[in-house]
Amino acid sequence: MSNLLRGGRIGSVRKDVVEFTASIKSDQKLLEAVIKINQAHVTMLTEQNIIDSQNGAKLLAALAEIDPKKELDQTLEDVHLAVEEEVNKKVGLDVGGNLHIAKSRNDQVSTAIRMTLRTDILELMNLIVKLQTSLIDLAEKHTETLVPSYTHLHPAQPITFAHMLVAYIDALERNLKRLEETIPRVNMCPMGAGAIATTSFPINRDRTTELLGFSKVLENSIDAVGSRDFLLETLASLTLLAIDISRMAEDLIVWSSPDFGIIDLPESFAFTSSIMPQKKNPDVLEVVRARMSQVLGNFVASATTMKALPSGYNLDLQELTPKLWESIETVAASVVMLSELAKNLNVNKGIFSKQILNYSTTTELANLLVKQYNVPFRTSHKIVGAVVKTLLDKNLALSGMTPELLNKTAKDSAGITLAVKLANIKDSIDPKKFVESHKAMGGPAPAEVKRMLKNRLQLTRQSKTSLKEQKSRLEEADMQLKSAVQHYKLQKK
Repeated sequence: MSNLLRGGRIGSVRKDVVEFTASIKSDQKLLEAVIKINQAHVTMLTEQNIIDSQNGAKLLAALAEIDPKKELDQTLEDVHLAVEEEVNKKVGLDVGGNLHIAKSRNDQVSTAIRMTLRTDILELMNLIVKLQTSLIDLAEKHTETLVPSYTHLHPAQPITFAHMLVAYIDALERNLKRLEETIPRVNMCPMGAGAIATTSFPINRDRTTELLGFSKVLENSIDAVGSRDFLLETLASLTLLAIDISRMAEDLIVWSSPDFGIIDLPESFAFTSSIMPQKKNPDVLEVVRARMSQVLGNFVASATTMKALPSGYNLDLQELTPKLWESIETVAASVVMLSELAKNLNVNKGIFSKQILNYSTTTELANLLVKQYNVPFRTSHKIVGAVVKTLLDKNLALSGMTPELLNKTAKDSAGITLAVKLANIKDSIDPKKFVESHKAMGGPAPAEVKRMLKNRLQLTRQSKTSLKEQKSRLEEADMQLKSAVQHYKLQKK
């Protein structure tokens, strides 16, 4: 344990108590951010003449020598003390003891989480765009491939496989926008808030914010150290994304089962049974589905923790951060798996040979009676439903319907005299013609799906451009910080 905070108000502390409360195990991810925060803070302190330039140069030189990927000493309490200990080893306590002037672990940890999180969000957004691109590539191959849609897990109406994929692409787009809208609230700088009431030193919070690449200062010091709504907001967005990913995985699991037979999973993403040699199990997708539940659990646990806290910093907040990192890593890994799976997915183009799907076009038969025979839709619905019942009772397919049967049923069930032609019946119940006729905006008609895919491809290109620009802004801030650090290091020489 560190002795930096011992010997004053607190003399000694039990080792098991330190281990119980320490965050060092999950702080590794924050090390690079904490080094940069200290560099920016020392630069600002030097520019404000709070510490002299010679000592500032020594501190910056010591900070620059710390490897941001080094393994943290697990006997220490947290990453902040670990960095301070390293600096003191290099320059001694007389100089290193001033590293913590005008800052607290409270504002520092909030800043470090925000810095790390904004990068992670951008990386996750890139992965989502890659998944969208994989789905678009797959959809472009299947704009004419007929598959059944389902409601209540029963066959509903014919669509194309591409039409289904566009639904996933659009859901991912909304998740992308939610994360994008979260970034400005993440990208606010708490540094300078201190423990809760700022500091009496004449610090320049705007300068620290600039050097660390934040868009603005998180002004109120109580809010700056005690708020984690940005963390909850991110977890909420991750949870919505996880729900969509889980549902996508569930669809693929169901569709890949022999009873549905719509898709065939690539062997490299499936496993067999230890006892049943015929099995091809969707293990990867099942793991994805299960892990998405953990993301929801992390959000609930974090929200429950936050709701009971008083204003200001409480160590309870320390327990939230590992859940955030776990959720991001879990979602990111699952998005990568789905992206790769989509590139290798096979679709059964002959699925409508199954008799169970034969009745999925009956809505259009009902529409036929409305369009060409002026039958009210509710009456038409009743007539077609009665015909379907008769055919099923006789174990016949929908293709076995005759004009005579339809006309007789119309008379018996609704008292309507019809003279429907066989050609009209055949056209209305043909799955291909069904799909082609459903060309309203957002429908499954191939031409409409191709239009949507063209638009979605443009959206992914815009997303890629935006993400590159945001990454460039962070890189520019890094360069500015490095330049400032180098300026003072040269003075040391």
